[in-house]
Amino acid sequence: MTRSSALLTDHYELTMLQAALAAGTADRRAVFELFPRRLPEGRRYGVVAGVDRALDAIEAFRFDDEVLAVLREGGVVDEPTLEWLAAYRFSGDVWGYAEGEVYLPHSPLMVVESTFAEAVLLETVLLSIYNHDSAIASAASRMTLVAGDRPCIEMGSRRTHEEAAVAAARAAYVAGFASSSNLAARQRHGVPTAGTSAHSFTLLHDSEADAFRAQVDSLGRGTTLLVDTYDVAEAVRLGVEVAGDELGAVRIDSGDLGVLAHQVRAQLDSLGATGTRIVVTSDLDEFAIASLANAPVDAYGVGTQLVTGSGHPTCGFVYKLVAREGADGRLAPVAKKSHDKVSVGGRKYALRRRTPGGVAEAEVVGIGQAPTDDGDDRALLVPLVRDGEVVGREPLAAARDRHTAARAELPLAAQQMSRGEPCIPTRIEG
Repeated sequence: MTRSSALLTDHYELTMLQAALAAGTADRRAVFELFPRRLPEGRRYGVVAGVDRALDAIEAFRFDDEVLAVLREGGVVDEPTLEWLAAYRFSGDVWGYAEGEVYLPHSPLMVVESTFAEAVLLETVLLSIYNHDSAIASAASRMTLVAGDRPCIEMGSRRTHEEAAVAAARAAYVAGFASSSNLAARQRHGVPTAGTSAHSFTLLHDSEADAFRAQVDSLGRGTTLLVDTYDVAEAVRLGVEVAGDELGAVRIDSGDLGVLAHQVRAQLDSLGATGTRIVVTSDLDEFAIASLANAPVDAYGVGTQLVTGSGHPTCGFVYKLVAREGADGRLAPVAKKSHDKVSVGGRKYALRRRTPGGVAEAEVVGIGQAPTDDGDDRALLVPLVRDGEVVGREPLAAARDRHTAARAELPLAAQQMSRGEPCIPTRIEG
């Protein structure tokens, strides 16, 4: 049985519901929009991730007896509201950017249309999923961009909450990471996993040579040996002695990775292990990966910096009411007018304006109607939920392929790791 997602929310979502039910306004048609006001400081673009997880959360948003008991015992809402919640099923429509898509400031990443009561309850759980997963995917995209053809391995599970680790592995895979160390991500999402040994395995044995023999005997000559427990050069020599020139790879986890990679490559080649790869780890981020571009490194293992968004652990997405049913029965735009948190009212549509050569040149957001496609453009909103039924679920591989294509159409400015403005402007029409 799927566990309910209904309590993954804030208390005030339910008190707003109670008051709206009492006032007779809960059933008004409403449009909510999940969007970023800006990109994290210095970033050129962002990446949408967590879409399928959000769809799972919408499906599982049910107030069963166990959930209702928590609300009743805590006096969170009154009995009429509890009765309404017992029958809750989201019956509206949801459109959004597909998973893996690139986003810019004010991109309408998700548009939720239903009654106010149905839609407002989803705010917290949708923001929680999108803000986390998109932050990880955005960081991962920058890392895989600078890594080029060299694979990146996600290995940050021990640096974050255990459930966040699974979501992070999935989001990183969407943005181009080749594999993860997290087995739950393999089980739940089909993310490929990889791993060999840690320093504790070497320290367990009486000698480094004994540890290497044990690993090679068990995992084969194609395994990856960790070579920086004691002396790197001696470990490389022992590794080739034990596994021969068929040794799969060596991993360096400390020191000046660029210098060591050159030294280790030269040593491996001199020992005849020309096919042995070099994997580097140790608090890598996109800047460290970029600095190793000219080093003989074959793969990168990334942990802490990835699962913390490389300095931006959230995207700052918001979920705002942008239109509601008026006295005439028609949807009317609404928006808050706070000085530094201005929203734009009205239901949104979006397309990626592109040159005849297919290079993105603007994010165009239309209010009330879709922007005009000049023939080279690409519509961005796809149906995710229709009449309460999920219609937008897709294989993870599709999201991964989409990200590769979406990133490839961005202008060259997107590849710059230095701080700067978004790589293309956002234009609001209507």
